[in-house]
Amino acid sequence: MARVSLDRITKSFGDVTVIPPLDLEIASREFVVLVGPSGCGKTTTLRMIAGLETASSGSIKIGDRDVTQLRPGLRNCSMVFQNYALYPHMTVAENIGYGMKVRGTSATEIDTAVKNAARILNLEPYLERRPKQLSGGQRQRVAIGRAIVRNPDVFLFDEPLSNLDAKLRIEMRTEIKSLHRRLQTTVVYVTHDQVEAMTMADRVVVMNGGRIEQAADPITLYERPRNLFVAAFIGAPSMNFVEGALAGGDGGLAFKTEGGVSIPVPASRQAAYAPHVGARVVAGIRPEHTVAGGRPLPTVELKVRDVEPLGPHTLLIGTVGNAPFTAQVAAHTKTAADDTALIPIDADKMHVFLKDSGEVIPV
Repeated sequence: MARVSLDRITKSFGDVTVIPPLDLEIASREFVVLVGPSGCGKTTTLRMIAGLETASSGSIKIGDRDVTQLRPGLRNCSMVFQNYALYPHMTVAENIGYGMKVRGTSATEIDTAVKNAARILNLEPYLERRPKQLSGGQRQRVAIGRAIVRNPDVFLFDEPLSNLDAKLRIEMRTEIKSLHRRLQTTVVYVTHDQVEAMTMADRVVVMNGGRIEQAADPITLYERPRNLFVAAFIGAPSMNFVEGALAGGDGGLAFKTEGGVSIPVPASRQAAYAPHVGARVVAGIRPEHTVAGGRPLPTVELKVRDVEPLGPHTLLIGTVGNAPFTAQVAAHTKTAADDTALIPIDADKMHVFLKDSGEVIPV
C-alpha cells in the first residue's frame, strides 16, 4: 500500500476558494477519516485525491508518484461513492467483477474474488439480481464489493454508509474496519457522522471551511480538542458551553458567570489558567462528565426542560444560568421536567477556551 501526500493543495471555483492551502500526510496502511459539517471541503479534498476534481495549485502524491495531473484511471485508487454508481443492466456479480474483467483478469479469478466479496458483504443471495431489484443498502454494499475486488494503492470512501439503516451501518463499520486490518490498505474515508469517524479511524481529520482544525487519533480529539469547533463537533451528545471568566480568590481560581455559576479550578490546572484571570472564557463540559462519582464534586443548578431516558443512563436537558446544558445522570433518576437539579461537575475534565480566539487553554 502507499502513502498519500497533499502539499499546499488548493481548490477554487472561479473567484471562490473552497480549499485554501492544505497540507496532509497519510501514512501507508493508515485509515484516515475526513469529517466535518456539510460544505467543509472534505468531499472536494477526497475528489482531488481521486482525480475527479483538479487541484488549482499544489501537489498530490500517492506513494512516490506525483499524480496531480494524472487522470483518475491512472492513479490506482478505488473509490466508493455515496450514490452507488452501478451499471443498471448488469447483475450484482457482473458489477462487482466488471473492473477486473476490463483489466483482462481470468474468469476463474474474477469468480473467486466476487464470491469472496459477496460473502464478506452478505450479498451471496443477490449475485444474479440487478440493481433495481435491490434496496439502497444492498446497492451500496455492491459498490463496496466492487472496490474490494480490486488491488488499489488507496481506497477512497465518500460517505458509503449514509443510505444504510442503523443496524446495517454498525455491521458495515465493523466489516470495513476488519477488511482494512486484513488487507493492510491505505484508506481515506469521508463522513459527516462523527460517531462513524471515531469508531473507524486510526486518525480523524476535522475540517471546517476547507481548513484542517485538528488531526489526531479519536481519543486525543475527544480528550484534548484544540478549539471550540473541534470540541463542539466531537462527542455525542455535544459538549456543553458556558460563557464566563476566570476569577481569583482566597480559595484559588474559579470559573464564574454573571448568573452566579461558580466552578472551582482544580489545583492541577491553577498554574495553567492563572495568566488568564479576568479574561472572557468558555467552559466546556461534556454531559458524561456530570455523573456523580466516589469523591465530592462542585455542583451547578440545572433547570430541567426535558428528560430523555436512554436505558443505561438518562439525559437531563435544560439550562445552567442562561446557557443550554445537557447532563447525563443515573438511569433511574426521579428528576422530571420543570424540576431544578443539582448537577456534579468533574472539573478535572473541564476544558476552558478563550472566547476571542476559540483556542483551548492547554493544561
